[in-house]
Amino acid sequence: MKALRLLVLFSVAMFLLTANSYAQNKDGKMGYVDISRLFDSYYKTKEYDEVLNGKHTSFQEEVKNKVEEIKEKESKLVLLADDKKAGLETEIETMRTNLLEFDRQKKTDLTKERNEKIQELLLEIEHIISNFAEKENYSVILNDRVLIYGNPDLELTEKILKILNENEAK
Repeated sequence: MKALRLLVLFSVAMFLLTANSYAQNKDGKMGYVDISRLFDSYYKTKEYDEVLNGKHTSFQEEVKNKVEEIKEKESKLVLLADDKKAGLETEIETMRTNLLEFDRQKKTDLTKERNEKIQELLLEIEHIISNFAEKENYSVILNDRVLIYGNPDLELTEKILKILNENEAK
């Protein structure tokens, strides 16, 4: 286990040294960004969060209405004669089953939509970073999550964030 750790650390160190010498040999620059901060601060992410929250609120309202409908039927159950209870009990059970299926399906749909949008936004951010790197002659731009230490002078998050949010509707 200790040998594996040393191998991984050695590999990362070699990569960084190689990448640095490569960047210097090509007269390029190196930098790093905080992808999670870019994602969280991107105006499109914030806009989509509002849309998703609206959909989630609408979904919760639908569930609440269906639960109220079931409770209403259950309250009528007490007043019915025994011979009519069986039909209503079956109807209530069907409504509960449908509610559970509706809940499961809606949560699955919202999760899938959210994941697809996250992927789309991350690809957009990556594309903007790549364009920035080409335009500004950067040889390497790393995600700060792979860094053990990064010189603050090499951090590009603010520059990229400014580019990301320059098209925000004001």
